[in-house]
Formats: sequence, structure tokens, C-alpha cells
Amino acid sequence: MDQPFDLVVIWAGIIGFTIMMYVLMDGFDLGQGILYPFAPDDHARDIMMNSVAPIWDGNETWLVLGGTGLLAAFPLVYSVLLPALYIGVFLMLAGLIFRGVAFEFRFKANSTRYIWDWAFAGGSFVAAFAQGAVVGAYVQGFETNNLVYVGGAFDWLTPFSVVTGFGLVAGYALLGSTWLIMKTEGELQQWAYKITPILLIIVLTVFALISVYTPFVDHDVLNRWFNGVSIIWLLPILALLCALWLFRAVKKQQEGQPFVASMGLFLFTYLGLLASKWPYIVPPNYTLWDAASAYESQLFLLLGALFVIPIIISYLAWSYWVFRGKVKGGYH
Repeated sequence: MDQPFDLVVIWAGIIGFTIMMYVLMDGFDLGQGILYPFAPDDHARDIMMNSVAPIWDGNETWLVLGGTGLLAAFPLVYSVLLPALYIGVFLMLAGLIFRGVAFEFRFKANSTRYIWDWAFAGGSFVAAFAQGAVVGAYVQGFETNNLVYVGGAFDWLTPFSVVTGFGLVAGYALLGSTWLIMKTEGELQQWAYKITPILLIIVLTVFALISVYTPFVDHDVLNRWFNGVSIIWLLPILALLCALWLFRAVKKQQEGQPFVASMGLFLFTYLGLLASKWPYIVPPNYTLWDAASAYESQLFLLLGALFVIPIIISYLAWSYWVFRGKVKGGYH
């Protein structure tokens, strides 16, 4: 069969796009849960939850799409990464389940509302930390032999992955605070303005620590950044410019720009991670082409993806348009 296109690269782009969309879109509503215990009062917590209640489940569509696409297009990833990350993935899913249940039960509960408050906050924190730790484990690489994971159940949990876990928690909290700036007003908005610079400093500190730490974890990353193509340095420069933009926008008390700037900071950091590991999808040994399914399978799945992705984007765009504007207390 003729192969006019390299579907491996196309599918890598699709999976990368879905992961990016998930991080950006579910990140700010996970951030609401992370910030939840520190909110000024219970009324503020009502508004925080209401600000994401209509859209949080749609945001997680990207996680489902990315996971199923990864299984179908790159089955080796599942056969290696899942045994290596079973506990981390389980913690992430458990956190997402607790958070999702809290959305449904908190407003209906009276004497047990505090339980669902903790479910929302704890589930958001655990899910965010587990995602960051999994990213750290991916950067470290996996011990394999003949396409089989041969490491231990807790090899993913190292000082480096703990740092990346807390780094993503802080990053999601930053996305959450800038979302509140855009979607709320009054006392809650002023509280978000106050905590955003603090969160930005924490995020930049953790990112700097990870940048220094990473070359000691993976020497290939060190060689790529310092002996490779110099254009790769454009990505961290753009990320720092987004951080500066965010700081200035908050100082001027602008409403929409801080959220856009925080998303830009995440986007360019994410692209820097991809540039550091390309083309290894199961580091340090297996590339995208090693992990790919048959060409015919990828072609069949691509036809479905080209149909589904525009529908998801259209639905989410419509949802955000319907629920645009400020969120006020008492609205459900």
C-alpha cells in the first residue's frame, strides 16, 4: 500500500494537540479546586465552583480523546507506560472522580457539604500532582527490555517527579487565579489579583529548578539544548515574555489578559518539553515510529479523528459562548 503521508507524525501532532488542550482547559478548573481551601469565604467558594460547573466535563473530553488516540495509534506506549505508571494514573483518575462527584453533590448537601468541599479540593490537588509526577517520570525515562517495562511499581516516584508534581499544582493554581480574575468581580476578583503574582513567582521558581535539575536526569536533554539547534531557545524566551506580560497585566488590573498570558506561559513550556524529548515517545529508547500501530490502522482512525475533533471544538466553543461573562453569586 502506498504511503503518501507519514501518519506517525500526523498522529503525534494530534496527540500532542489533545494533551495541550487538556492541560490548558482542564488546568484552570483543577486550579479552582487547588485554590478552594484558601478562598475568602463560603460564598466565594460557591462562585468558584459555579464558574467552571457548566464546562468542566467538556474540558475533560480532551483527556478521553488523547487517551484513546494514544492507545490506538501508539500501542507500545500503553504496554510500557501503564505498567510503569499504574499507581500514578490511578491516583489521577481517583482525584478526577472525587472532584466530579463533588460538583454533583455539593449544592444538594446540607450537613455533609464540608465532605464535598474536601472532595473537590483534595481530588483537584491529587489529580494535578499525579499529572505532574507522570510528566516527571516521562522526562526521566523508563527501564525496558524487549519492549517490556522491567522497573518497579514506584520507580516513577522520585525527587524529580515530586518537584514536577508540585510544579504542576502551582501552575494549575495560577491558571485558576487568572480565570477568576476574568470571570468574577468584587472581593473575589481582588483576592485573585492579590494571589496571582505570588503564584507566578512560585511557578517560575519551580520551572527554573526543573530546568536546572533536568540535565542531571536526562543527558540527552542537555545535549539538545546546548549542542542542538539554537532556535529551541526561542521557547523559554517566549515563556518568560508571557510571564512578564502576566505580571504587568495584573499590576494594571486588566481582566482578560492575565488568563491569556498564563495560557501562553503553559503553551511555550509544553512545547519546550516536546522539543526536549522529540522523537522519543517512550524514553530513552523508543521513538514514535517504534511505538506506532500499522499504517492502515492509523489511517482508519485518522478519518474518525478528523470528524470528531471539529465537533468537540465546536461544542466547547458554543458552551463557552453561552456561559460567557461574569459569574455572580446564586447562579447555578
